[in-house]
Amino acid sequence: MGYCDGKWTPVIIMITINSALGLGNALVKKVLDGGVNHMVIATYRLAISTLFLAPIAFFWERTTRPKLTLNILVQLFFSALVGASLTQYFFLLGLSYTSATLACAFISMTPAVTFVLSLVFRVEKLNMKSKAGMGMVMGTLLCIGGALLLTMYKGVPLTKFHKLETHPSTPALKPENWIIGCVLLFAGTSCFGSWMLIQSKVNDKYPCQYSSTVILSFFGTIQCALLSLIKSRDITAWILTDKLDIMTIIYAGAVAQGICTVGTSWCIRKRGPIFTSIFTPVGLVFATLFDFSILHRQICIGSVIGSGIVIFGLYIFLLGKVRQMKEECAKKLPSHFGEEENKDDEQYKKGHLMVVPMTP
Repeated sequence: MGYCDGKWTPVIIMITINSALGLGNALVKKVLDGGVNHMVIATYRLAISTLFLAPIAFFWERTTRPKLTLNILVQLFFSALVGASLTQYFFLLGLSYTSATLACAFISMTPAVTFVLSLVFRVEKLNMKSKAGMGMVMGTLLCIGGALLLTMYKGVPLTKFHKLETHPSTPALKPENWIIGCVLLFAGTSCFGSWMLIQSKVNDKYPCQYSSTVILSFFGTIQCALLSLIKSRDITAWILTDKLDIMTIIYAGAVAQGICTVGTSWCIRKRGPIFTSIFTPVGLVFATLFDFSILHRQICIGSVIGSGIVIFGLYIFLLGKVRQMKEECAKKLPSHFGEEENKDDEQYKKGHLMVVPMTP
């Protein structure tokens, strides 16, 4: 028990979680290349996640769960539409056009994209005269610049090309498809960032992380199924026969969405949301390794440089965010500093508890 509460445990858990997410993206990419409909994957993934997290939510929060009103249900429905259905739609469609490496690179931009959206909707204020404000703006611009480089420039291949067996309906990696895929990934990241702002408001009325995630996953399952049926009503698309396809979707739902949700939530409770965001690039590194070793894809210099810029921008942004939090704490009266800081830190963690677990 002492070891579980040790300072290195959250570090090990976050590295394991992000490596699992990187592997999940690489496997899902392989399934997409095999011709499986991306919304079928999203539907099964969210359904498995719902079944996995429902018992945890029921027993863990049975004494603390507030009354679920119609108003909260409506808010959770629209939150699921943005954070689960549309995010999965754009993200998986973008993944089918690009690679797992690029998908993880765009996910790494989420904190910066959320920051921009919070400024647009006036959820957060920015002081450009402070070092914290300048750092956050600089980090955001670097992330956007890295994303543009990933979109517009592939560059010289750093690895040998291996011909892949793909389904006839799978989009070929032509330059125009690559750009379309990056635009779709950015749209998915923007939806995910918008969901964070929406869900932070929902959390004020329904502060139950697991119950909220179960309800979101349930609504997302129905919404993704409807989106899939609108696009294609071929029932055979829902019947999976390949063992790899079945194992990948189970892994994506139970591990990447289920276990990773529980693990990330625990780490946020222990160390806060900034700490968990620091490990996002680990998923990018593992996705690149799996992309090369499992899918045998080329790694181009443009992807390496662009991803590096995104990671660098992410850390500059996070450093600015940490400085901003310290500046806000410094404004408090010294006589109440110790007690107030603990209370505010606890409230901060609770208020942002739902931000990270619902991953694309």
